[in-house]
Amino acid sequence: MSAPGDDGTDPVLRKYAPKWSRERPTAPDVERQQYVNLLQQEHQDRRIRSLLPEPVSEPPARLENGLLPLMARFVRVAVFAIVVALLAVLGKPLLQRVGLLESDSRPIQISKPADPRLTANDAPANMARAPAAGIAAAPVAAPSATAQAQQMPPSAQVQQAALSPTTKPVGEETIVGTVNSAVRGITDSEIRFGISAPFTGPAKELGQHMKQGIEAAFSTANAKGGVYGRQLRLVAADDGYEPTRTAATVKQLYERDQVFGLVGNVGTPTAVVALPYALDRKMLFFGAFTGAGLLRNDPPDRYVFNYRASYAEETAAVVNYLVKVRRLLPEQIAVFAQQDAYGDAGFAGVEKAIRSLRGGTASPILRLNYQRNTVDVEDAVAQLQQYNAQLQQKRRLPIKAVIMVPTYRAAAKFIEKTRDLYPDMTYTSVSFVGSTALADELMLLGKKYATGVIVTQVVPAVDGHSSLVLDYKSALGKYFPGEAPDYVSLEGYVDASVLIAALQRNGAQLDTERLVGTLENLRELDIGLGTPVLFSRSDHQGVHKVWGTQLDETGHYQTIDLQ
Repeated sequence: MSAPGDDGTDPVLRKYAPKWSRERPTAPDVERQQYVNLLQQEHQDRRIRSLLPEPVSEPPARLENGLLPLMARFVRVAVFAIVVALLAVLGKPLLQRVGLLESDSRPIQISKPADPRLTANDAPANMARAPAAGIAAAPVAAPSATAQAQQMPPSAQVQQAALSPTTKPVGEETIVGTVNSAVRGITDSEIRFGISAPFTGPAKELGQHMKQGIEAAFSTANAKGGVYGRQLRLVAADDGYEPTRTAATVKQLYERDQVFGLVGNVGTPTAVVALPYALDRKMLFFGAFTGAGLLRNDPPDRYVFNYRASYAEETAAVVNYLVKVRRLLPEQIAVFAQQDAYGDAGFAGVEKAIRSLRGGTASPILRLNYQRNTVDVEDAVAQLQQYNAQLQQKRRLPIKAVIMVPTYRAAAKFIEKTRDLYPDMTYTSVSFVGSTALADELMLLGKKYATGVIVTQVVPAVDGHSSLVLDYKSALGKYFPGEAPDYVSLEGYVDASVLIAALQRNGAQLDTERLVGTLENLRELDIGLGTPVLFSRSDHQGVHKVWGTQLDETGHYQTIDLQ
């Protein structure tokens, strides 16, 4: 029997095996055993892997709902919000500054100040300011965009030019018709003025007529294109002729309505409140309807300009008329006055005029008082009766003339109560009374109450035919149809006409300081008054003339010569 082969097969039987098996090379036992072990190991690994559990991905960590994690999240959100806010706040000024530089390849142009007196560190006097605790903060001079551009390093200028959203060179910003947006009350298309006056209450006609006169002049100028393309607008606030309300009205005009200046404010007691407010803010206070001395300091307050004659000038004119024309003695003159700053100013004017006539010697003058915004004149009437009775007992001449410093209703009531007691009494009043309203009140009582009443005026007679009066009547009829000509509205028209003339002379570049300079150099302005309007650095009252008028039995004013 033959021995088995190396592969463990019988050589005899091998020849009967398939050809592929017979031709396969035989392998040593060691290699074959290694091969078998490898197959067995791989088979076992597969069985082990099949028995292991599949790995499961770990779920995301749950967020804790405790206080500390919540606070941590809140802090992260707050920090993110603060960063965003800082970017918004700091980014806006940067964009505004870079907007002044050219974005294309043209060279940067540096503009020169329009006025050599103004430099990059100058700021308009009435620049918009943020109020604090009801009082506007002091103005802070801000460097101009030109100065900022000059102070930047070249690299920063290049960066700004690249970021700039505008295509207008800096040098083109001073063309006619443009305006510094920081100047309060002025835009490219408008100049806003304010008026604080009574539009309700016993003195409402004064405020209403003053407003009508100003608006008639403004509307006439606007119809002709305005002032260098800007329309004039008047914003009115009603103080009821009460100083306690004036503080709120002027603050409203300044802070909310952002007016450039005040024009035509009505009244002395209200001016006591409004004037300091305007001066503290360097705001123009023009053409107030009052002749009080507080608006006529010596030297004058820089921002206060008056058109009209003062109460001292009005009362001096009428005292001289009574003494030199009517031949009365100074001691025969009494004063009926409102018990406030208005009445005080008028009474002081009478005192000064009489003292001057007596060579500087002071003498007592009877003053009859009444309360503002009332017609309570009973005490004044009783005091006059008592005083005259005392003079009669002493065989001295009685009171023959009363100079009134009132509003129209109180004046009418006083005349009504005393006319029958003293038929020969001469009554005079300063212009603030409201001439037309006074005439209407007296004519309702009867012509005997109106006839002979004298009112001093600070404008020409409304029944005249001068160019100024005709222009005023035409404007009043056009813009306020149905309204009768009136001395108060005529004064408002004259106020506004003088202001418009100053604005025209000032030029397109407007701010308070420039306009003050223009007004202080306004010489020989002729608007048809019969006397020129003139201002200077030492005199901020344009006209010193006083006209005389007297009511006839029909209730119309006739001119009289006060000399």
